[in-house]
Amino acid sequence: MPPKVNVVSLVSVGRHPQSGRSRRAEQDGRAVELGLKLSKKSLTVVHAGDSQEPVLRQYAGMGLDSLTVLPQAADGDALPVLVEFLKNSKAQVVLTGVRAESGESSGMLPYLLAEQLGWPLVPRVAEILTIKEGAAEVLLALPRGQRRSVIVSLPFIATVDNAAAEARQTAFGPGLRADLKVLNVESVTDDAMATWQISAAKPRPKRLKVVKAKTAADRMKAATAKPVGGGGKVMKNETAAEKAQAIFDLLLEEKVVR
Repeated sequence: MPPKVNVVSLVSVGRHPQSGRSRRAEQDGRAVELGLKLSKKSLTVVHAGDSQEPVLRQYAGMGLDSLTVLPQAADGDALPVLVEFLKNSKAQVVLTGVRAESGESSGMLPYLLAEQLGWPLVPRVAEILTIKEGAAEVLLALPRGQRRSVIVSLPFIATVDNAAAEARQTAFGPGLRADLKVLNVESVTDDAMATWQISAAKPRPKRLKVVKAKTAADRMKAATAKPVGGGGKVMKNETAAEKAQAIFDLLLEEKVVR
């Protein structure tokens, strides 16, 4: 691996799933951890948002000497300022989480960055194995613990999966002593977000199977039995209209649509 690789880790303000308090985002912390492993001396950690956010000190407490802040208003759009910053930063590897834990949380930011910069994007990275001769060998996290190795040319953007190495603990003192470099950038208003109506997400209730068992043995058997799907249908040679009608009938049967 070359002695110096310009790595940029983008971080956001996370939110605890139970208490709702602000915290270091889980995946963003893993992105910083991966950046520290690649090149601590040439790692730049960037946050687009409120420069007075206390959570930024939690990232800095991971062993960073400084953290760069691109100040944005609460209704600002982080995409334009991040694109401009990355164009001028000579970054070779940009690491982000798969999606933020607060705000829009759509997971589209790395894809929009890659589109506007014209860089390749590698989703759900577990580890970056080597970087040499203008290319990187990246280990992707696949379902059921599987991994796949791919080669991608520099520069590129990678979203860091939960399968990556866990972020180290943050130290309070070093976090306070770290330098927050607040750059003078223009805040761009997100006009689309101004028209949205934001509400808390509600989990969809799951259908419970009614067990009509009289004895304890019958109840145990029903609880441990493997589900068997007998209502499936494989459609290969039917027309597109027939396949669409079958899907629509299923949605009506499951009461997904009325």
